[in-house]
Amino acid sequence: MTGSSLPSCDIEETNRRYRRSRFFFDRRDEALIAIVNDVLDREKGREYRKRIFYPHFHPHGIKKMAESRGLRIAYAVIHLLESLDAGQQEHRIGALRSLREEVLNASDGPLPRNTARVLVQIMKDIVRARGDEDAQMRLAHDFRRTAMGKPRVVRRMLERYHLLEMSESWNQIAFDDHVHDVNTKGRKSATHLIMDAWIKGIKRLRVIYYNYVQAQFASELLEAAQIMEIELRIGIEFAACFRGRYIQLIWVPRGFIDSQSFLCFLTDAPVLKLMEEGREASLYRQQQIIDILHAFNRKHLTTLNEHFGIRMQPVDVDRFLAFVRPGQTSLLHLAKYIHGQLLPEFQKRMAELRIQYLQRGAESSDDIETLVAEMNALDFETIMDRYLSPKANPELPDPMKVQDDPDIPPLLKLSLRELLGRLVALRSAYRVTLNLTDLTPEDVLEILYDAEGVITRLEVFNLKDYVGGKLQYLDEITILQEAVNDGNIVTLKRIIQWIIDRVEASRAPDRADRLEKLNAILHDMNSLRAMYQVTPLKSRIGSDSTGQSPRMHGMGFAVLDTLVARAKRAVHKDQGHRLILPIRMNVLRRWTFLPKSGWAVGWSGWASKIPLLKWMGMRIESDWMPLEQSTRMEHPGNIVTLGGTHEETGNGLHLKQPEPDEPETARSWSYLNTLFKNFLKVAIGFVPAWLTFFLRYDWWVLQWGGGVIWFFITGFRNVLQSFLGGGGFRGSHLMSWRDYISWERICDSLLFTGFSVPLLDFLVKSLLLEKTFGITTATAPTVLYSVMAVCNGIYLVSHNAFRGFSRPVMFGNFFRTVLSIPIAILLNGVLSIGLSMFGVLGVNVVLQKWASVISKASSDIVAGLIEGTADRYRNVYIRMADYQVTFRKILDSFAGLELLHPKDDVALLLRSPESLLSGDARELEQIMIIYALDLLYIWYYQPRGRTAMIMFLNSLTQEERTIVLAVVRLLRRQREITLLFVDGLIGKNFSAALAFYLNNASNYVACMERMVLQQTV
Repeated sequence: MTGSSLPSCDIEETNRRYRRSRFFFDRRDEALIAIVNDVLDREKGREYRKRIFYPHFHPHGIKKMAESRGLRIAYAVIHLLESLDAGQQEHRIGALRSLREEVLNASDGPLPRNTARVLVQIMKDIVRARGDEDAQMRLAHDFRRTAMGKPRVVRRMLERYHLLEMSESWNQIAFDDHVHDVNTKGRKSATHLIMDAWIKGIKRLRVIYYNYVQAQFASELLEAAQIMEIELRIGIEFAACFRGRYIQLIWVPRGFIDSQSFLCFLTDAPVLKLMEEGREASLYRQQQIIDILHAFNRKHLTTLNEHFGIRMQPVDVDRFLAFVRPGQTSLLHLAKYIHGQLLPEFQKRMAELRIQYLQRGAESSDDIETLVAEMNALDFETIMDRYLSPKANPELPDPMKVQDDPDIPPLLKLSLRELLGRLVALRSAYRVTLNLTDLTPEDVLEILYDAEGVITRLEVFNLKDYVGGKLQYLDEITILQEAVNDGNIVTLKRIIQWIIDRVEASRAPDRADRLEKLNAILHDMNSLRAMYQVTPLKSRIGSDSTGQSPRMHGMGFAVLDTLVARAKRAVHKDQGHRLILPIRMNVLRRWTFLPKSGWAVGWSGWASKIPLLKWMGMRIESDWMPLEQSTRMEHPGNIVTLGGTHEETGNGLHLKQPEPDEPETARSWSYLNTLFKNFLKVAIGFVPAWLTFFLRYDWWVLQWGGGVIWFFITGFRNVLQSFLGGGGFRGSHLMSWRDYISWERICDSLLFTGFSVPLLDFLVKSLLLEKTFGITTATAPTVLYSVMAVCNGIYLVSHNAFRGFSRPVMFGNFFRTVLSIPIAILLNGVLSIGLSMFGVLGVNVVLQKWASVISKASSDIVAGLIEGTADRYRNVYIRMADYQVTFRKILDSFAGLELLHPKDDVALLLRSPESLLSGDARELEQIMIIYALDLLYIWYYQPRGRTAMIMFLNSLTQEERTIVLAVVRLLRRQREITLLFVDGLIGKNFSAALAFYLNNASNYVACMERMVLQQTV
């Protein structure tokens, strides 16, 4: 494994620990762990951040010669997890971009997106498991097994991490309309939040800030979401005065063409003024939290110390504020900080209690057990409820009630209409969401009427409030919402009258004033209806997740109807971990037929002319359309949480040290050494094959060599398939036939093919056909080979299903056995004629013995050709995608040069022997050299790189081909490129890549020039 050497001391220690387990794990697992720990020791990847050009390399390009995939993913994940400082924003974004490209291109299996999600999650665990070598070893092996892309392994890992399998077309409806990052009260940086949302499968996210948002935070969020292809909205939550208390409104400005336009909007003078007032409001809220901190020190700390027998020191304000940064001060932060101060004291107290428990015995230690249980239950959420809530500090003003305080910032004095008026004046396109926390139906009706249609969304479900019992009237409010959207005066009148009756029956102090207002609304129902005739009142569903609470389900929801069948089954199987919300959202399936373009047109164009196959020439895309205005309370619902709760909560305090949980044992099939496991697979498959021939035949060729012949046929088919798919006879001279072969796949094939011998030769050929029905090669060869082919197809489908293959693959494997029937009959006839010509006696007897081998050979001949061709198309498709991605980057860089040199011919500038560019233009030129190096590597080392390049150039215009050729010609600058390698362009281990470049660049440039010239002519 390249990229980082394993320190000698680590090698000795690892060898010492695992010498007894040499049949488990691989050297590459040890190397991956050493790489991760080495990166962690480099002060958060300082060396990696120096490589300013690193994100521009393609994952399938030349950097593969310098650093392993595990190293590159480790760098990116570590950097995202540990870089929280604002000054590292650019580096986090670069790491996220590299991470996405690396993991999405890490596997050639049928589940690339799901594989990528699991790989990132495993790498996160490897980083967090530092110091636990056993856990790291298992995780490293899991990482490498998952990277192979086997569906069964990937799905097992998805289940382990409680991740739902998502469709590879990525068309699920998965969202969260209310989450927080580290800049408010969350735990994760903006980039980390986006990464975790993508791992969960979320496609739409709304991040909420309090009172104001800083441009640098918004910039990071928007750029990270764009990289991960997540639809992001930034919302700012404001408080408005309403009947002596505060209600929360979330303002989401919309209508920006890109992230830059949103950032420009934040610099407008009126917006800056609002943000400054919002900062004042947050500082005022911060002072309220500090007052609660002082109340805790003054009122609760002594009681807490006395009750638990500890000596916790008063909470220091400055240290607490340092703990909060860069977030906005909240009760959650204060509770977390107090909990962090409390835990060490509890640990000290536990040492004393354990001694007392041992001295007194279990029978007389009920008081100790009760005390430990209380200590264990005092997590930060309990601290917040017991010591920091308004109920616990009645002498302090309630932050959620409007106070008669001259120091209240102006923004916190605004009424609903005043606040909405300011927000509407700032932006013509916007959405305003009403948070329903502690609101009653009469509150919502009055607020909607006063807002005059400005409020266009209701947060009908907030997971944190739902768990906390703050959404008592959801059913009634959603009924009101449906009535407003339907525009039915009769229904709306009935709902309003029900609300009036409800208020009349109450004893609220503002009952009379409320009734007067509600009766006015009743007489003006038509205005209320008109407010939402054009723009319906839609629903929003949010988790209010901060990533802090073990009791809460994490962020993310998904509509069950839009998930794949396996995910739906997993949800119903795992309802103890997940929560199905009592909410239903109607969705519609949409199919889009698009004409194919470029290189894919040729093979399907002829088929589209046939009436029944006219869709063969179309590219079909499927997605889902949510009907948000139809969201309603219903049991059972169809919205499920993507996150779960922790199985164990509390502080982990125990009088008796608990027995350590048995980890997922390293002594299992999953963690066997790869070479040894492959040997076992072949052996397990070979035993039934060899025994079948040995026990059933007396002719020594079949008796001793039947199993070997059977395995040779299977192995040859796999080699043929890989060879045809990877490059054929026109592949790169730097690649041999061995480079295209996946030995893991061959061993899997040999394992399962071994069990087909007793099935086909004994059960089907002898027991069923010959002895039961008298069918042999002499009586009915067509029936014999047809039945054997069908049975073989059924067996292939069954073990394909067991291995998690997709339905098209299973259908293709069954179909190829059907195609093998005429070939088997042909081979049978040819052998019959050949044996007769050589005077062999009992030809039919001989052919009957060889019937299963003939059927097997026929099936594998068809399989080798069909699957080899399929592999070829898949490799061409991947290479085309590689070239298209690189070409888009080339066009962007070329366009940047055109803007910097509007009067010059950029292609001629690039052809100059010494660069005439400087500054930004010089940097763009160096970036294009990286693209040229990637094209060089893909041409020589990636399967079907040459074939795809010819097809790709053919799909370009003459001008585009000229641009590609201009970039490729940059490879002639040997001195300059050599210096870039030496300066660390791709890291320290550049020698192999440099030698490859020096030996092959000239020939590659000449080939490209000839191809462009031929296609131009």
